Amino acid sequence: MTTLQPTLNAASSADLSPKPAAAPAIPAKIWIAVVGANLGAFMAVLNIQIVNASLADIQGAIGAGIDDGGWISTSYLVAEIVVIPLSGWLAQVFSVRRYLLTNAVLFLVFSAACALAHDLPQMIALRAVQGFTGGVLIPLAFTLIIALLPKAKQPIGLAIFALSATFAPAIGPTIGGYLTENWGWQYIFYVNLVPGAIMVGMLYFSLEAKPMKLSLLREGDWPGIITMAIGLSALQTVLEEGNKDDWFGSPFIVRLSVIAAVALVAFIVIELTANKPLLNLRLLLRRNFGFGMLANFLLGTALYGSVFILPQYLSRIQGYNAEQIGMVLAWTGLPQLVLIPLVPRLMQRFDPRIIIGVGFTLFAASNFMNIYMTNDYATDQLFWPNIVRAVGQALVMAPLSAVATAGIEAENAGSASGLFNMMRNLGGAVGIALLQTLLTKREQYHSNVLMQSVSLLEQATRTRIEQLTQYFMSHGVADHADATHRAIVAVGRIVQKQAYILAFSDTFYVMGVALIVALFAAALLKKPNALAGGGAH
Repeated sequence: MTTLQPTLNAASSADLSPKPAAAPAIPAKIWIAVVGANLGAFMAVLNIQIVNASLADIQGAIGAGIDDGGWISTSYLVAEIVVIPLSGWLAQVFSVRRYLLTNAVLFLVFSAACALAHDLPQMIALRAVQGFTGGVLIPLAFTLIIALLPKAKQPIGLAIFALSATFAPAIGPTIGGYLTENWGWQYIFYVNLVPGAIMVGMLYFSLEAKPMKLSLLREGDWPGIITMAIGLSALQTVLEEGNKDDWFGSPFIVRLSVIAAVALVAFIVIELTANKPLLNLRLLLRRNFGFGMLANFLLGTALYGSVFILPQYLSRIQGYNAEQIGMVLAWTGLPQLVLIPLVPRLMQRFDPRIIIGVGFTLFAASNFMNIYMTNDYATDQLFWPNIVRAVGQALVMAPLSAVATAGIEAENAGSASGLFNMMRNLGGAVGIALLQTLLTKREQYHSNVLMQSVSLLEQATRTRIEQLTQYFMSHGVADHADATHRAIVAVGRIVQKQAYILAFSDTFYVMGVALIVALFAAALLKKPNALAGGGAH
């Protein structure tokens, strides 16, 4: 810094604020490491939604039932959410280079292995290991941004990370649907191999080799690790399987819920009392990190929730196949490719809290645009809500990450990254579980309400049944009683379909409300002193 002193002395007193030009140049290797790690995070997140879009095809190919086939996704998510908070510590033990490269290579190996699975147990096991190795890539990409980039350049790194956090879930169904319909479900796993090889090459070239610190294994917070792994595994399984198993009507779900509650409470107590905790939970007491975590949790709820609900609606109500669904959701993903790179410049010109507020407002508005759905609500009607959603998502992630982590010390980067990314994924799991249950309950409610108006005592109902009876008789049904029965069944299906449309509208309303709450949490964020030089706690 002494070589810069003459220049600083020559500056006018009104121009003493730090200049980007005064910052030392960042070596190319650092940018290669950041981009390579974020490419890995992108693939890890993509593999959640890309598989969900093709789940029916995979289940059919390996002979899995509809209920059991859900474990293909659940096993990946359970493993991923457990390893995310562990990764900061394990990277210290084995070194970032060795740990990241090993898991990147294993992720590719098990991706290819999933395409060769022959039965359900094999697929579940392979997906679990794939999720464990992929889960490593997400927090370490975030950690490298905080640890390697100076504060002035972190918004650029966080914008790159936003591509994995918001763009990958949005574009996943598009890629998955196209590959499944045109090439076969195996290619949703093979698609990882080429970008994965590029990622491994970038990380191998750019990451600095450092010795392992295996002594940390003896000093590890093993009670915290064990209780966290048990608690998060049980909680994630409850959230993924609860609606299918009728929640607390299932002894299996009740037992897992008790295990999750006991283990997670024990984990919190251990982390607050341990000399060397796995995660520094006291970071949550910092104003920006605490409220940022809440906003991030609700962002995950709506982000993953919308990617879950839209395909469900298009499949059940409109009869779209995987590729058609992907084309509709593309307009939630593709605009983000254009918008996200512009966000760091916006953060230089405007208070990042304003950008966060605008993003949450637009994301909420996109959901409220879908609360009056009808039978004809399809591709054209979803276009503008999806565009608005894309703009909102693009604006939120990078500035929220920057404000929440401003002032986080290097030694706390691993904890901050693990907590921040785990909370978004957990928000997604909670959101999907809540929306699944809400969809079921509201469909039942609307069906009951609508059936009160569809009575055989009503002339309109009798007229409609008679019209349908004549329709069936004119199309090959000779028996009048059989035709009448079919007409009544058809009326019931029409009512159920309308009830589902109203229920889907309700789910969008709930996601909009969740984002309004996230907006209030973001409003409580304190403006960092400067993102270029530390932030307020």
